Amino acid sequence: MSGFTFRNLSFEIVEDKITLVKCGNLGVKGDSAWAYNFCEVSISGENKDTHMGAKMALSTEWNRLKYLSHQIDGDILTVVLQSPLVKAKVNFTFYDDTNAFSVFTEYENVALEPIVLEEASAFSVMGIGTVLDGDKLKFTRFTQSHHSECQPITRLFKDLGLNGGTGIGQKKISGLNVGSWSSKEELPQGLIELVSGQFVMFQIESNNSWYYEISDKYKEYYLYLGGANSTYGSWMKKLGVGESYKTVNVALAFGDGLNDVISNMTAYRRHIKGVSKPDENLPTIFNEYMHLSWDNPSEENTKKYAPVAKKAGAEYYVIDCGWHDEVDTDIIYHYVGNWKESKRRFPSGVRAITDYIRSLGLKAGLWIEPEVVGFKNQELIDWYGDDCFIQRNGKKVIAMNRLFLDFRHEKVRSRMTEVIRRMVEDYGAEYIKMDYNQDLGVGTDYNSFSLGEGLESSANALYGWVKEITAKFPSVVFEGCSSGGMRMDYKTLSLFPLVSASDQVDCYKYPRIAGNILSAVVPEQAAVWSYPVGEIGGVFLTGVTKDWVDANVTEDRVALNMINSFLGRMHLASNLSLLDGVHYDLVSEGVAYFNSLTPIKKKASPYFPLGFSDMQSTTVSTGLKFEKVIYLSVYNLGGEREKTIPLCGEIQSVKIGYPKTTPSKISFMGKELKVNFTADYQAVFVEIKLK
Repeated sequence: MSGFTFRNLSFEIVEDKITLVKCGNLGVKGDSAWAYNFCEVSISGENKDTHMGAKMALSTEWNRLKYLSHQIDGDILTVVLQSPLVKAKVNFTFYDDTNAFSVFTEYENVALEPIVLEEASAFSVMGIGTVLDGDKLKFTRFTQSHHSECQPITRLFKDLGLNGGTGIGQKKISGLNVGSWSSKEELPQGLIELVSGQFVMFQIESNNSWYYEISDKYKEYYLYLGGANSTYGSWMKKLGVGESYKTVNVALAFGDGLNDVISNMTAYRRHIKGVSKPDENLPTIFNEYMHLSWDNPSEENTKKYAPVAKKAGAEYYVIDCGWHDEVDTDIIYHYVGNWKESKRRFPSGVRAITDYIRSLGLKAGLWIEPEVVGFKNQELIDWYGDDCFIQRNGKKVIAMNRLFLDFRHEKVRSRMTEVIRRMVEDYGAEYIKMDYNQDLGVGTDYNSFSLGEGLESSANALYGWVKEITAKFPSVVFEGCSSGGMRMDYKTLSLFPLVSASDQVDCYKYPRIAGNILSAVVPEQAAVWSYPVGEIGGVFLTGVTKDWVDANVTEDRVALNMINSFLGRMHLASNLSLLDGVHYDLVSEGVAYFNSLTPIKKKASPYFPLGFSDMQSTTVSTGLKFEKVIYLSVYNLGGEREKTIPLCGEIQSVKIGYPKTTPSKISFMGKELKVNFTADYQAVFVEIKLK
C-alpha cells in the first residue's frame, strides 16, 4: 500500500485502486476497498451492478476505473483513472487563502468505437458519516423562487429519509435544476453539518442544468456533484473514439462553523468572480425601473430624475426596459429583439439622453434581454431563420411570448455583437444590464445528441459570446440579471462583476433575502434594490404624488431601504424627486455611507450571528467581518422591539454607522449586542469593535 497527500486531500493506493481517504474535514471510515471512488460515470450498454434505483452512485464504470497516475503542478493536482472504455482525469485546483478547492473531471473515450455517457460526475466523495448518524447530520438547501431568493432550509438527514434502515438503499437527498434558469427553484449549493459540528459547503458552477445527491453506500454517506444526466435533465453525450467531455466545475469548502465555512467559500469565489475595471470601486447605480418607470421610460422622465439621482450620490443612471421599440408597454415583449431606439419615448434620440446624463457627471446605462426575440417580431424571425432558434421536436420553443436565440449559430453571435456595439458606440451606454426573464426548459434536440446536451452546448456558446463582448468593450460594466436571481450560479458570476439578487418589490420583505444572500454571492457582486419611494406589499405604483409620499414614506422606511443594500451593491431606485428635507438627506447619507464600506466590502467575510432568516423572520441580522471589526445590519420586521444579537467575541465598543440620527438605542455587555427599536419596522447599521 502507498499513497500521497496534497493540501487537504489524502489518498491511499492499493495495487491499481486509489481511495480518497481524507477530504478536508471528511474522512472515510469504512473498508477502503469499498470507499474507492471519487469519480462516477455510466456508459450506455454497460452493467450498473446495483439495485440503487435512480441514484448516480455505483455507476457502470465505478469499480472498473483503475488508478493510472497523478501529477502535481503548482496548485493543481490531476489524478488519472481508466476503465476499458473511458479515461477520467480528475483535476483539483487549490488556493493559498482558503481551504476550498475546485474540481472537474475530463472523460475521454478510449474504446474502439463511439460510447454514450449517461452520467458523468464532476466529483464524488465519501466520509460524510455513517448510516447510524442520520439523527445527527444536518443538511441545508437554499430554495429559490421569484421574489423569495436564497431561503435556506435545514433538516436532519433522518427527516429527509436517510434513517439508517439500510446501508445501501434507494432513498437519497437530491437537488437539481433542469433548464436555462440555473437557480429558479434552488441555488446550486448546499451545507452539511457533520456530527463533529464542523461544516462542509459545496457549489456547482453551471448556468443550466445540474444535479447533486447525498445518500448511503456501504453504510457511509457520500456526496455526488455534477451537471445534468439522463435521468435528471435528459442529458446524454456521445463521444467518438478519442473524443473528450469536460464536466462543470464544482467546489468544496470546510469550516469549524457556519461563518467559517462561508468565509472559506467566499475567499474561493473571489478567485473566480467576474471583474471589470470600471466597477472596481463598486459604484452606486440608479436604475429607474423599480417603483418608477417600470417598462415605460421616457426622455422627459430621465431629464427629471437623473439630476436628483446625481444629487443623491449615484454614479450611474440606467434606463431599463422600454428605451427600444415603438410599441405599447403591455405588448413590448411580443416584439423585442431589434434593440433600436424608440423615438416615441425618446424623440431626441437615446444618444442625446445619454449625453445629457453624462453632462450631469453621471455615466449612462441601458437594459437588454439579448437571448430572446418576441414571437410576433416576424421580420426578425424570418431574417434569422429557424436554425437560429432553440427548438424541440422541430418547433421553436416559445415561453411567455418569447423565442430563444441559439448562440451556437454564428449569425446570432455576430448580430448580437453588433447590437452591443450600437448600444455602446451609437447610443452611449457605459453600463449594460443583461437580463433574462424566462426559462426555456429542458433543452433542444436540434443539432444535439440529447435535449440536455443541446441545452449545455447552447449555454456554453452563449457564455463564450459574453466573454467576447466583455473583452471587446472593457470600459463598459455588464450586469447579470435573470428576472432577479434566477441565474445566480458561479459560472454566470465568473463573467459578470455584479448580479441582481432579487426583483422583490416590497422593502419589508427584502431584508429576508438580503440577510441570506451573502451565503451565495460575494458582497461586492450582490446587487440589492433600494427604493425609498415604493409601495408596501408590492403594488406597482405609477404616478405617485407628493401627498402620498408625505403620508406614507417615513424616515424609518427610507433608512431601512438604504440599509437593505449596504452589505452588497446598491441599486437605488424610485421617485426620489418626491423626497425632501430629512427624507432626502437620509438617501444622500446612505449613499455616502455605502461608499465608505467599499474598501472593507471587497475583503471582508460574511457574518451571520443569528444564522439564516426566512420569509417570516421578524429579526434579521447579517454583517461583514474583517479582522476585529463587524459591520452589522439589524432589523425589526414586526416582532419584539428589543433585539439581542450574540457575537463571536468580547465587544470593545459599538456605534451606529447609519442613520446618524435614529430613535433606536444600542448597548452591549460581554459578547451580546442589544438594540432597542421604537417602531415595528425599523433598521440600524452598527459598527462593532471586538477586543
